[in-house]
Amino acid sequence: MIDNYFFDTFEEKINDSKVYVLVIYDIIDNKKRLKLVKYLNSFGFRVQKSCYEAKLSKRAYDKLMSGIGKYADEEDSIRIYKIIGSGQVTVYGKQQEIDDEEIIII
Repeated sequence: MIDNYFFDTFEEKINDSKVYVLVIYDIIDNKKRLKLVKYLNSFGFRVQKSCYEAKLSKRAYDKLMSGIGKYADEEDSIRIYKIIGSGQVTVYGKQQEIDDEEIIII
């Protein structure tokens, strides 16, 4: 099954300046990797074993960036791609929807 989804994060079009983020990692230590996974789960969702996607507000993006560095040592690798503008993701196989971060106050 082929699935496509599009995102548009042009800052001038979006009031809260949301950005699409792709995080990929290679962490050697299992305990540290598990802590990173828990941290990333609070921002987005896992799309592959070492890959997370998220669509974040500027505040959430800043929080992600300020805390993620402590999970990598010299032998580890964490790469964060901040994508601003229009994009398309083509997925073959299992599809997971990326949700906008929303806060509802009742």
